[in-house]
Amino acid sequence: MTTLDLNFVRAQFPAFASPVLSSHAFFENAGGSFPCRPVVERLTRFYTDRKVQPYAPYPGAQAGGAEMDEARTRLAALMGVAREEVSFGPSTSANTFVLANSVRIWLRDAGAAIVVTDQDHEANSGVWRRLADEGVEVREWKIDPQTGLLDLAGLKALLADGKVRLVAFPHCSNVVAALNPVAEICALARAAGARTVVDGVSYAPHGLPDVPELGCDVYLFSAYKTYGPHQGIMVIGAEFGAELPAQGHWFNAGSLYKRFTPAGPDHAQIAACAGMADYIDSLHDHHFGAEASARSRNNRVHGLMRAAEVARVAPLLDYLAARNDLRLIGPRAPEDRAPTVAVALDRAAEPVSEALGREGIACWGGDFYAVRPLTAMGVDLDKGVLRMSLTHYTSAEDVARLIAALDRVL
Repeated sequence: MTTLDLNFVRAQFPAFASPVLSSHAFFENAGGSFPCRPVVERLTRFYTDRKVQPYAPYPGAQAGGAEMDEARTRLAALMGVAREEVSFGPSTSANTFVLANSVRIWLRDAGAAIVVTDQDHEANSGVWRRLADEGVEVREWKIDPQTGLLDLAGLKALLADGKVRLVAFPHCSNVVAALNPVAEICALARAAGARTVVDGVSYAPHGLPDVPELGCDVYLFSAYKTYGPHQGIMVIGAEFGAELPAQGHWFNAGSLYKRFTPAGPDHAQIAACAGMADYIDSLHDHHFGAEASARSRNNRVHGLMRAAEVARVAPLLDYLAARNDLRLIGPRAPEDRAPTVAVALDRAAEPVSEALGREGIACWGGDFYAVRPLTAMGVDLDKGVLRMSLTHYTSAEDVARLIAALDRVL
């Protein structure tokens, strides 16, 4: 079995050579990952040589437009979708807001219902819940208050009468971290005549999705948590995209990737997103050699990342489970979750994160906009949770350093 070459991986991230960032073991990846070198280089090049209106008939403009097109084309190929199905926006929160406004008009027929969960980050919950103001019935798929998990039987009951038109749910929560069975959920929704919107912000950093395998109509994630620049990326299926009312300029309605972009995109950051594809390709070629299919390359790298993360997070989960002065949120088994680890303490979490900062650990405490799941699980919001989030570039030494620091601070 091929294992991740961590030395190669960390050499692709300028942050690990930074005198500012490298002083701390970094466990705040769920808030935003380090950008990989190809993204930094492409962004620098765009601002140096391409920062003009793209596509115009002169060299800098042509080069800038070509790099924007490259980003869309290559990311789409990695995820197994058509390039037109990839939209860029200022953030996933903004993309979801625009999408929900389109759905609001789409759901004008009487008696329509949607399903949301209380496991979500607020960006993929609040905008859908506000559709109740438009007369849409909002049904809540509730988590188990002890485990934080979603039960498929609960969804089946919500779908049973055939009125649900859309189901919005996370690939995984940013605090519970359980991996939801996306393909199974989407199949249930589709059989009941409902579209699906998946918030992948907390999962995509651990492997870009194979969207056809998941079977969802929309998949949203954030480039800045996926080794890229501060952009939101939305994959929307052509069929559903054509059904929804356009939200961009009327004369751009014929272009799927412009239909849900009401504001001018950040040209430089879109172009820099091609660096994410560069990074995935470099990981693949280093570990597996050349491979013709972009989708296959992505799936192999996805598996490589996940295997490394499962191994890295296991000692931390073992350590936390053995303590009786905290509550581990989400699954105990590392293979059942993303390596985003939240714990409810017997004290306020943010001062603990500050103390860990003095011990050379970068993490944070609070509610992380996950007010609904934490409330449902009975967590005191005044104390919040301490969140320690890993990714594939986290080393075993980093984890050991964190565990030792937790021992001293707690």
